[in-house]
Amino acid sequence: MSLGIDYVTKIRNDARLIILRALSEQTNDTLASNVLQDVVLPVFGIRQDRAWVHTQLDYLANLGAVQLLSANTVKVATLTTLGKRHIDREIVLENVTRPSMAGE
Repeated sequence: MSLGIDYVTKIRNDARLIILRALSEQTNDTLASNVLQDVVLPVFGIRQDRAWVHTQLDYLANLGAVQLLSANTVKVATLTTLGKRHIDREIVLENVTRPSMAGE
């Protein structure tokens, strides 16, 4: 039975927004992929392996929403101005869930 919802796409797009928001909550706008995988995403019911998280980070980097630095088996992501503008609803990044308006 299908409800007409592509859950894989929905979860992926939501995870990208969650990642951007988590980065914006840090003093230095930076988090490592292992923290995103083990701490941040599971709060929202998203439990994926490191490779999946890296794929999402790569996508966000290709958009220009984050900058990435590889450090052994983790990637360190830092929010860019473009990523912050998406969170602030000033622009829309393709295939990244749009943040809710205040009060929604």
